[in-house]
Amino acid sequence: MVFLPASDRNLILTGYTGPNQPAIGRQVAEVLGLPFVNVEGQIEDRAGNSIEEIKTLYGESRLKTLESDVVHEAVLYRGAVIRISGQTLLHGDHLERLRATGSIICLVAAVDAVLQRLHLALGARYHNPDERALALGNLKREWSARKREGVYELDATYMNTDQVVANIVVLWQELVAVGEVR
Repeated sequence: MVFLPASDRNLILTGYTGPNQPAIGRQVAEVLGLPFVNVEGQIEDRAGNSIEEIKTLYGESRLKTLESDVVHEAVLYRGAVIRISGQTLLHGDHLERLRATGSIICLVAAVDAVLQRLHLALGARYHNPDERALALGNLKREWSARKREGVYELDATYMNTDQVVANIVVLWQELVAVGEVR
């Protein structure tokens, strides 16, 4: 395998610790002075619909096609922060293709901490058992990448957003320094 120079390595973020995950990726990109790529955002922009609307209107196969197209373009980036959902990352060969371009960090937190963050963000919707069950199902899917080879886990249970960003930056710099990416 060819080693990528440190300046060409991507930082791939996945996982879930609460609402508004792309904001963490954007902040990390700002701190590192790197471009930010939000895979799900690009999928939604391309289709002109939310991920859920794409599934409802066009079906799962259309969504998977869009995901593959966007991931195909994302692997061409060098020196970028790429935010991707765990579900998209684990589809097909996306994990292997992205891992070849940089370090993958999966953000996790204790379920209670995530539920508290969801409660604060969703308000009254959180009290609906169906909404809560949907959120927990999404959480399990987002974290499914965490035990995969070459995926580094960062527990953000007791961290605020600034601390999460700082810890991601430190972990990524350590991985780059030891030449983790090939």
